[in-house]
Amino acid sequence: MADEQLVSRSEDFSEWYNQLVLRAELADYAPVRGCMVIRPYGWALWENIQAALDRRFKATGHVNAAFPLFIPKSFLEREREHVKGFAPELAVVTIGGGEQLEEPLIVRPTSETIIGHMYAKWIKSYRDLPVLLNLWNNVVRWELRTKLFLRTTEFYWQEGHTAHATAEEAEAEALRMLGVYADFAETEAAVPVVKGRKSEGEKFAGAVRSYSIEAMMGDTRALQAGTSHFLGDNFARAFEIRFLDQENTLQYCWTSSWGLSTRFIGAIIMVHGDDKGLVLPPRLAPYQVVIIPIFKNDDERSEVMAAIERIREALSEFRVHVDGRDGLTPGFKFNEWEMRGVPVRVEVGPNDVAQGTAALARRDRPGREGKTTVPQEGLAAAVADLLRDIQQSVFQRALEFRSSHVHRPRDYDEFRQALQDGWAEAWWCGEAACEAQIKEETKATTRIIPFEQPGGRGECIHCQQPAAEMALFARAY
Repeated sequence: MADEQLVSRSEDFSEWYNQLVLRAELADYAPVRGCMVIRPYGWALWENIQAALDRRFKATGHVNAAFPLFIPKSFLEREREHVKGFAPELAVVTIGGGEQLEEPLIVRPTSETIIGHMYAKWIKSYRDLPVLLNLWNNVVRWELRTKLFLRTTEFYWQEGHTAHATAEEAEAEALRMLGVYADFAETEAAVPVVKGRKSEGEKFAGAVRSYSIEAMMGDTRALQAGTSHFLGDNFARAFEIRFLDQENTLQYCWTSSWGLSTRFIGAIIMVHGDDKGLVLPPRLAPYQVVIIPIFKNDDERSEVMAAIERIREALSEFRVHVDGRDGLTPGFKFNEWEMRGVPVRVEVGPNDVAQGTAALARRDRPGREGKTTVPQEGLAAAVADLLRDIQQSVFQRALEFRSSHVHRPRDYDEFRQALQDGWAEAWWCGEAACEAQIKEETKATTRIIPFEQPGGRGECIHCQQPAAEMALFARAY
């Protein structure tokens, strides 16, 4: 119930998260292990994420398409690294219509292979390039350990797939889309991110180079919030995606792919939430404003609801919900909407009607500090200013939290200690064996090699060999 307290984040962050997802009615467990039902409130949040990303994709020239859920098994086997990387996670269909299938079908874990098959049919000349596609769909990856939104067997996402005439264009596209993700994360979700390159051991199966944005959660763990891959000509060679260039010479295409999924909802929960529940960034919140009527009898109810109807119309430019449910106290409603993270609460009672005012409460500052009384005249402008301030405030708070938990250790002992309290940025030799030892000894992984580097050279934090780059290490979801 909304009036029951959540377990505190500091006491048990994982259980706090689990309780909050269920009690805020974002999602629930499905009958099939590892799957989830996304409830209307959670889906509205995902729709707002979709809209914010889709605008950006279309502004950069991408168009949406849809591809099949089922992929012939032989397609995945054409790209050796790809099938090896995904083999443990595949769901395979062997019977259809009651009969054994001639060839097993893979339930889509990602679409590079079927995209490659179709690109080979469509791309014949340099005039056909570039191809810039985006898909909004669901995928299946058979996960052993699952957690709502963060890691589920089935999840929703977008996956972009592009084909280009040169390697330089394809890699530039992968980097451009990583920048789009970073802009979305910080501008819309108020989630600070670090951009960088994945290590060879952590890159996408079949990619030449993988890039990601990494975000720090409220327990200091890292979350890979979006990825973008330069695929080289690996998939083009596997699927014979070739074109005649301007010299009439047959060339292989160069491709990229990139994706961001419903796990980003998990990021929003864990970056901004508090012991009272969700704290949603106004630009993505399903409801930006909830209006709560306060009255004691039918006469008061009549005049309060009439005022609320006027206020609702005045706030029509925002996503507004009026909670007019009978039989529930205002206090119960306050707690419920705090749990669900609505950025601004508007309270209207008989005194407000008489004085032409309304009480505003901001979710990011619970209690008296976040409450103010304003005139109903000009309320829309006051709410707009408040929403902008909340958006900036939650971003700044998350940024300050991350800054206070990113460390630059001087030696391996400090490095191990730093990983108990956040992220460690340290010189790293780049060797796979060293990376594996660090992971075994600390349970932390190389999240990325950040684009922003200090310059110069150093000694690997683990093996003391010469190192040309600093890497970001963290325990991660």
